[in-house]
Amino acid sequence: MNAGVRGRRLRPAEAGPAAVNLMLAGLLTGNELGGWVAVHPALDKLPPPTRLRAEQAVYARYGKIMPFLMTATVASGVLAASKTSDRASAYFRLTAAGSACYAAMLCVTLVGNVPINKEILSLPDDPTGYAQLPPLRRQWDRLHSVRNVLNLAGLGLTVAGALAGACARR
Repeated sequence: MNAGVRGRRLRPAEAGPAAVNLMLAGLLTGNELGGWVAVHPALDKLPPPTRLRAEQAVYARYGKIMPFLMTATVASGVLAASKTSDRASAYFRLTAAGSACYAAMLCVTLVGNVPINKEILSLPDDPTGYAQLPPLRRQWDRLHSVRNVLNLAGLGLTVAGALAGACARR
């Protein structure tokens, strides 16, 4: 433990929210990372008409799932951190920092990616739409890269917080 940062094991009332937060953080980060390294690069290789339809199908589906998962991850982190009265503990500080990363990722998503998603969903299935997709996707990918860095940092901090809470002295 760092000097000045107290450590104690999580109480049962803290452990449940911490576990839910850890599960959601892992699920969100893994999903976003999979899209970053597998799904979207594969879609980039499709011929333009197929690519546009596939991108639109993926965005429409994610648009129904991700708002809940992203919001639940942020909310569970805030709840998990708020359940401890020991604001100087490593658990609190790491969990709060992880939640801040996920909150920042959500802001990038809402301000940057969601407007692009809407634009991609509205592209016509014709040569004009096919031509407009690649520059939109380049912009989206840059933002998605930032989001993934924030997600990975958030997950690392969340895991470190959970371990600090589980391994601390009583």
